[in-house]
Amino acid sequence: MNPLLTTKEETFRAGTDNLDFFRKRLSKISNGVILFCFSGEADIILDLKKYHIVPNTNTMILPNSIFSLTSASKNFSVHYFAFSEEMFRTASFRLNPAFIHFLKENSSYTHTLPEALRSINGLIEASVAIYNDFTNRFRENIAQNLLHIFLLDTYDKVQRLFTQEQIEGSSRKEQLFKKFINLIHTHCTTQRDVTFYAEQLCISTRYLSAITKQMGRDSAKEIIDEFLMLELKVALQSTDLSLKEIADKYRFPDQSFFGRYFKKHAGMSPKEYRARK
Repeated sequence: MNPLLTTKEETFRAGTDNLDFFRKRLSKISNGVILFCFSGEADIILDLKKYHIVPNTNTMILPNSIFSLTSASKNFSVHYFAFSEEMFRTASFRLNPAFIHFLKENSSYTHTLPEALRSINGLIEASVAIYNDFTNRFRENIAQNLLHIFLLDTYDKVQRLFTQEQIEGSSRKEQLFKKFINLIHTHCTTQRDVTFYAEQLCISTRYLSAITKQMGRDSAKEIIDEFLMLELKVALQSTDLSLKEIADKYRFPDQSFFGRYFKKHAGMSPKEYRARK
């Protein structure tokens, strides 16, 4: 069972786990999670980015992120506070969108300052306490307030420790690139055409690809394909959808086109990939 999964009946969860459910498995997490490592170490992948987790590392998983545990020591363990997407939207409603994007692009951080550790430990202790208090009529509201307090505290630290340029981008090109990546996170399952993203950013497709290459990345189309392939691999690994259903869900013209697209980027057919995983 996925220990980080929330439901309509259980909009938040808190506890400790070794995350073995995610070992060498790509999983799309529809809700949000705050992880805090207190023992051992591990390597994770979060939306194509690799992070090394050690004690006192805090990891923020925003809703609809793709997560995998690639390796972990035997004593690896984390505290977790998982919350629904709706709870996250409410708790972060008035925060600067650039800050939320900054969290997504800088998801993992190892704390060294005592005051920061006190803050995260306080959140973990309080979230576990209210999660286990099943008779409390206001437990969901309290959990939401705890998340709001944590986000405000994190926002304060980001504002103090990073410059506005680091948060929002030091140039117009960097700002456009950050917005482009954010758009891909939102639309890559239904939009594969560079033109769509260029229009959303009010720039030409040529200029968009020039920006992505200047940022040290692949072309705009290649970045879109990377994120879409991650989504497709999750669907093949973690769902029972047929190949036709996956082709329909991700708006491929037909199953045959989906198969050719997947093989081009993965070096094997969707059926072979599913069998291996």
